[in-house]
Parts: sequence; C-alpha cells; structure tokens
Amino acid sequence: MFHFKRTAEAMVLVSALFAGSAYAETLKIAYIDPLSGAFAGVGDAGLKQFQFVADDINKRNLTGGPKLEVIGFDNKVSPKESLNVLKKVIDQGIRVITQGNGSSVAGVLIDAVNKHNERNPDKSILFLNYAAVDPDFTNSKCSFWHFRFDANSDMKMEAMTDFMAKDKSIKSVYLINQDYSFGQAVTRAAKEYLARKRPDIKIVGDDLHPIGKVKDFAPYVAKIKASNADVVISGNWGADASLLIKAAKDAGLSTPFYTYYFGGLGSMTAMGDAGVGKVKQITEFHSNIKPNKTEKFANAFNAKYGGPPNHLTFYYLRVNNEMYMLARAIKETKSIDPKKIALKLEGMKFESDTGEVEMRATDHQLIQPLYISTVAEAYRDPKNPKTAKFKGTDPDVKYDVEDSGLGFKTDARIEGYVTAQPTSCQMKRP
Repeated sequence: MFHFKRTAEAMVLVSALFAGSAYAETLKIAYIDPLSGAFAGVGDAGLKQFQFVADDINKRNLTGGPKLEVIGFDNKVSPKESLNVLKKVIDQGIRVITQGNGSSVAGVLIDAVNKHNERNPDKSILFLNYAAVDPDFTNSKCSFWHFRFDANSDMKMEAMTDFMAKDKSIKSVYLINQDYSFGQAVTRAAKEYLARKRPDIKIVGDDLHPIGKVKDFAPYVAKIKASNADVVISGNWGADASLLIKAAKDAGLSTPFYTYYFGGLGSMTAMGDAGVGKVKQITEFHSNIKPNKTEKFANAFNAKYGGPPNHLTFYYLRVNNEMYMLARAIKETKSIDPKKIALKLEGMKFESDTGEVEMRATDHQLIQPLYISTVAEAYRDPKNPKTAKFKGTDPDVKYDVEDSGLGFKTDARIEGYVTAQPTSCQMKRP
C-alpha cells in the first residue's frame, strides 16, 4: 500500500513536470502567405510585423511562459500551393497558422483545417486570419477553428457607403476589383448597399480583372475616364492596387478613389501627389489617428524596417490585436493547446489601441472600430528639421507613409457596434 502511494505521488509529480514543460515550450506559428512573385512585398511586410510583435510579446513575457515564434511559408497566393504548405506545417508539428492575403487561399485552408481536425482531434490546428475578408468565412462557412481579426468586406462596405451616401455630389460610381471571391464580394456589396442608401447613384462601370495578372491598367483607366464616374470603388490590394493607381496618375485621372487597401505597400509611392485629397481608404488604423496609442510601437517598427529598399511603414494594427489576444489566451489557459486557446478567444473582449474590440463568439468575427481617411501632405513642422521634406500645413498629418511625404487624415471613425452585422453562422463545435 505504501509502495503504491509513493508511486502514485511520483506519477502526479512527473505529470505536473511534463505539463509545465509543455506550457513553457515555444509555440510556433506558421505564416502562410506570398513570399515570392507579384505579391511578395506584401507578404514580406506582413511577416516582419508578425515577427516584430512576437518579439515584443516574448520580451514582456505576455504569455506567462511560452515563447512565440513566427515562421514564414511561401504559398505564392496559390490555393493549391497553400495546401502543400499546410501539409508541411502539420508534418513539422506546428498547430497554429495565420494567413491573410487572398480569400481564395483562406477558403481552402478553412476546409482543410476542418477536415484535418475531424480526423486528428488530438492534433488539431488553429487558423488565425488577419486579412482574408470574404464575408462567407464568418457566415455560411464559419468554423470553430477559424478566427478573423479584420473586418469583413461587407462590414467595410457598409461603413464606406454610409459615408458616401452623405455626399450629394456623388451621382455615379465605377467598380474595379480583382476577379475572385473577395473582389466579387466587394462588387456585390457596393451595388446592394448603394441601391439601398442612395438609389439615385448609378453604377457606370463594373470591371473584374484577373488577380495578379494585369501588368498595365491603362485600358481600365481609359474606361473609367470615358465613363465620367464621380467616384471609383476598388478593393484591389498589393501590386494590383499600386499598378492601378499608377496608371490613373499617368493618365491624369482626377476621379476620387474609395478603397480598401490603397494605404498598403507600394500604393502611396505609386500615386504620389496625385492621391492628395482624392484617395480614401477604410481601415482599422492609420498612423495619424487620434489618440494614437500605437505611436511608440509603430515608430520602433519603422525605425527598424523603414529604410530602403522598401521603406516599410507599420500598417496592420489587426496583427497586434491577433497576437496580443493569442498571448492572453495562452496565459489565461496556461496552455498552448489549440482547442483551449480557441475556447478562450471566443467572446474575448480586449482593450486594443483604438478601444475595446470583441471576438464575437457566434461566428469568430472581431468587432472593432474602423476609420475612413484621405491622403494628405504630411505636416512640415518649423520646429522639427526632420520634416523639411514635407509640404503640408495640417499638424494632424504628423506621419507619412513609405517616406513619401504623404500620410492619411481621418475623415470619420465608425464604432465597432455600427460595423457589426448579423451572421448566418451555424457553428459546429468539437
């Protein structure tokens, strides 16, 4: 009897030590996005932001134990290649993935993760989505294993068209988007929401072009010019955004653009002064929001990566939200098990740098404030010689993007509860 008791105590002690060891180990996160090809710049910029915030979490021990390590995997924005990458990730024992560039990619990853987890409940995978915004992912295709940290495209369009509806000078709109699920969702929502809010506005053009294939957008810009549209709406991102706005600049097109991602890598440099007062974006963050609680963090990132050749500027506040919420879930569960993390993320309210955000439990969609902003010249401060290259007179535009001398000025802040939409999600939980 005595022997059994000591053996049992030893087993409990050993189990505790192993549990502690598992909790203290490094949690690897697979970043599955383009690191080569037309969208390599966007993918590389995202990877650097993930790794930068992971370093901050590790230095401050925000997980209460485990270190976070973000490892880049190149998927070339290809759904097929992404499935090959996912297999490699699983074979390497990595159980948390993150991805954002391309809803076509996110769709196949959600499906593959669901199937894997059904077959391997003891080796489940958690998918943290920072930028793939097809509304279906938190509606008909919602998954317990998938969490979205960006507002979906319908949420963004709802806010954008609310803003547009107040401008009575807008009578006609031209739509140009990438021809895949996300671009198609932008087009559909623009038509639907404008018809509801401003039935007098006419859609005078509607182009869907191959993603990442168009090298010269001049023919599209010529059609926009010929349409005499008052406004262009585009969800284009990456090279498709920068090449489109460059073609518009070269053609002398003065039509205002309402965009999702024209503040992203390369677009500001491509548009130059032609974008001032003309190009708007809807985002969860820009460098001149007030109050700017991200300022110190963003400046540190820019100091490290802001030089040539890419002149990176901190862009994704949602990456910070994703990683800090992940760290909190790990700390509060004292676990790196994907299922336990997922259960803790559900319904989590988190004080982000722009106010409280909430991971809605019903569909795993983050509800957060959004901003509409317009390109403006960065402020030349007579007391700061570092701003000598700037031309602007508005002190609210303190920071520029990509060393361009141009930044964004807030037009409106839309609270999270305003952007939230009903969901059709019927989530199946393990």
